[in-house]
Amino acid sequence: MSGVGSIEKALRTAPPDRLVEVLDAHLSAAHGTKSSTVWLADYRSTTLSPSGDEPDAADSQLTAATRAFASQTVVVDAREGHALARVHLPITAWGERVGVLSVVLDAERAQQAREGLRDLAGTFAVALQAAYKRTDRYHLDRRRGGRLTMAAEMQWDLLPARGYDQPGIKFAGQLEPAYAVGGDHFDWSVNGDWLTVTALNGMGTGLDAALLSTLAVNAMRNARRSIPTGQSAPGDLADQAVLAADAISSQYGGTRHVATLLLSLNIATGELRIIDAGSPRLILVRGGQVRDMVLDPQLPLGMFGDTRYVEEQERLHPGDRLFIVSDGVHAATRPNEAAYGERELSRAIRSTRLQPPAEAIGSVMRSLRDYHAGAELADDALIVCLDWSPRADP
Repeated sequence: MSGVGSIEKALRTAPPDRLVEVLDAHLSAAHGTKSSTVWLADYRSTTLSPSGDEPDAADSQLTAATRAFASQTVVVDAREGHALARVHLPITAWGERVGVLSVVLDAERAQQAREGLRDLAGTFAVALQAAYKRTDRYHLDRRRGGRLTMAAEMQWDLLPARGYDQPGIKFAGQLEPAYAVGGDHFDWSVNGDWLTVTALNGMGTGLDAALLSTLAVNAMRNARRSIPTGQSAPGDLADQAVLAADAISSQYGGTRHVATLLLSLNIATGELRIIDAGSPRLILVRGGQVRDMVLDPQLPLGMFGDTRYVEEQERLHPGDRLFIVSDGVHAATRPNEAAYGERELSRAIRSTRLQPPAEAIGSVMRSLRDYHAGAELADDALIVCLDWSPRADP
């Protein structure tokens, strides 16, 4: 057995904390590489760090690896007259950008080997995602830039993934401050033709807010996963909201609540179901124009017992983009200045029109940090970006 099949078996049978070493051995034996480096993205997706001890990981390698990560393309560094070349390959699983695989091999083989190596990097990405829950190694690699607070640890561990990319849909989200986020969170799931997304802003700060958001997310997941066998839709959004609201109300007696936006998108048709139960805003980008989607505001989850919720329906057009932003973005303020959302948010969103969602949220976050003049964000901030186009016929 050779190629992708052999590496799949090797990774499947390897201890979860040894995937990098198993990959390196396979690359050397099957592809003749001289060395390899696995770079993992930090929680802000702005910095790459080598997994394990990599004394030979020079700045020049990091620059090229960062370019491959940002562009999501293979970067070949082959210099004239040099016998060896470096190939930098995105490590991406179902659209979530995880990191970069850099390999050194004979320069004459670099171009020929790039596609096979890219497939191998994709196989490694899936194995790495599975290993995250079975070892601390890769978590430690990702947080070399700082320590997570307890609340942030809970929020990142609760998150299914930060991105998704399949025919018809591209989706990405980010939480800030990445190493100290408290109550802001997003959750999502794909079931058949439906993508379900929830964006939450738990009342309070720090650990209390994280606990509240964790309860809400799991209550909505419980409702979503209770779909009768054979039912085509991903569960009723109203049922999800009611169950979560009842769980929060029962636990906190109305003293705590969670501002929440729930939506389900039919990836095949563009049908959009929405419940606006709080402060996260839904912004539509269509034909270069940016506007808030005007929704019927309903009570935040858990404010009162026995609250009932009503879905609204819209239909997206091919090429539409949606942004979800929490109040830490659209209502961000500085002393004696206009709110960020009034002054800069639309401009920042318009500037992302040529960027895929993962880059678009990074651009808006940078604009938000610039507004705060480099200071740590005063409030949790959540940005989700979603692009929709009809899937091409098979």
